[in-house]
Amino acid sequence: MRGATIVIESLLAEGVETVFGYPGGAIMPVYDALYDYRDRLNHILVRHEQGAIHAAQGFARTSGKPGVCFATSGPGATNLITGLADAMIDSTPVVCITGQVASHLLGTDAFQETDVIGISMPVTKWNIQVTKAEDIVPAIARAFYIAKSGRPGPVLVDITKDAQFGDADFKYEYCDSIRSYQPKPKIDQTLVQQAASLINGAARPYLLVGQGVILSEAEQELMEFVEKAGVPVASTLLGLGAFPADHPQYVGYLGMHGNYAPNVLTNECDVLLAIGMRFDDRVTGDVNRYAKQAKVIHVDLDRSELNKIIPAHIGIHGDAKEVLQLLTPMIEKKNHFDWLEQFRLLQEKEDEAVIRNAVAPDSEELRMAEVIHQLSEIAKRDTVVVTDVGQHQMITSRYYKFKNTRTNVTSGGLGTMGFGLPAAIGAKLGAPEKDVVLVVGDGGIQMTIQEFGTIMQFGIGVKVLLLNNNFLGMVRQWQELFFDRRYSFTDIQNPDFVRIADGYHIPALKVESRKALSEGLTAMLNTEGAFLLEVVVEKEDNVFPMMPTGASVAEVRLS
Repeated sequence: MRGATIVIESLLAEGVETVFGYPGGAIMPVYDALYDYRDRLNHILVRHEQGAIHAAQGFARTSGKPGVCFATSGPGATNLITGLADAMIDSTPVVCITGQVASHLLGTDAFQETDVIGISMPVTKWNIQVTKAEDIVPAIARAFYIAKSGRPGPVLVDITKDAQFGDADFKYEYCDSIRSYQPKPKIDQTLVQQAASLINGAARPYLLVGQGVILSEAEQELMEFVEKAGVPVASTLLGLGAFPADHPQYVGYLGMHGNYAPNVLTNECDVLLAIGMRFDDRVTGDVNRYAKQAKVIHVDLDRSELNKIIPAHIGIHGDAKEVLQLLTPMIEKKNHFDWLEQFRLLQEKEDEAVIRNAVAPDSEELRMAEVIHQLSEIAKRDTVVVTDVGQHQMITSRYYKFKNTRTNVTSGGLGTMGFGLPAAIGAKLGAPEKDVVLVVGDGGIQMTIQEFGTIMQFGIGVKVLLLNNNFLGMVRQWQELFFDRRYSFTDIQNPDFVRIADGYHIPALKVESRKALSEGLTAMLNTEGAFLLEVVVEKEDNVFPMMPTGASVAEVRLS
């Protein structure tokens, strides 16, 4: 079988049904082979290779399966790098297959040749260059195993053109182990017993939940533990949805723009249990003043995360689901009503200072928070909400009530503007039975706006909620607060977004008044297929609370 055909057959053997990509010279043999598999493999032609990998990320985040994308050599491959970095830091399983110049041209600066292996090495979990047709199967099999096992991540398989044209016998052999690679470690039960003892003896235990709970499919185990232990639960940005926001023990969202109580009371708990989260700087603030009074229990599948940022009194190297299955039977049934009440009191303080005027403002201009609050009230419980990066992202994380797992898709660690639109395309194809709403700013949408063409061509039913303040809002907020309102190149002149959507045959509506907001949101959600709802919001609206850079979690600003 020709090498290019082996690529396609290998993907089918791995259960792949959807691929995002863009053809070019060095991967043309694979695309030629794909021509005969159009009824078996759904290829989505994006408008830019960055769109391909972000779409693959969105697909992975909603489906739980590795996302797959194709790109050609040179600029095609380098256009994947931002998405690879994004997927790496956010633990998203993606398999990228790139074409490469013929092996005899490697290192000669041939047309569209770049050292994609060297370039991508820091931002992939694993990568490999294949120069012979007979090596394609083992490379792809290993790629899928590495991408989805252990702490997931992106992998890249670079295949030379002569390997694609070459012939080899085809027999697909799945990879289920690699010598020296142990994706799931054996859990030290003594450490679990010690953790249980600390939790059982705690007066003010506190649980921080990260995306690791979602990746290990430990949502039910988490619920059983929480309800037995009676602990307050807060979520990281990527952990939103792992624990339902309407549960009485859920106390809010952590981080720089998170809720007041879960940030401040981090420095009041006596036992801090962190599961599947990595103590990102946006969560901790000044690490020298972070939870110094607490005994820290850290559970993570990646050993390198233990003691990397915050020293753990007990560091448990293990899968979140397996650790919780061991831990919960050791936990005493308790409630912590008085401790939970402290969260409620601080929540009331935030309600009074920030939230009430944000969701029901007394100003004439629409505010971002009221738009997201109304969306949260009327959207279906299992609606997938994708966000780009900026103020709208933080507002959505604060005011949208995520109640189901795998319904929050965002760029966390890298903070990639332009992520949203292609990720929403992938999210919809990964969960076609669910509504998918993209919340995006006027800056971010213009970074990948060409992907409206992908929506148009393939009839992908993404709802786009564009919050337009005619500013690069998050940078402007920092310029206002810390740079004496010197708005240096953050005032952005925008096009007519409704007319652009019309050019792509996407129904669109512009809302500029509070009176029209509810009707606009309803029209967006009820329209079959894609829809763009542009909502003009207050130009200089800010996101509070806010933890300034270098501050302690106890120094969160309410204004």
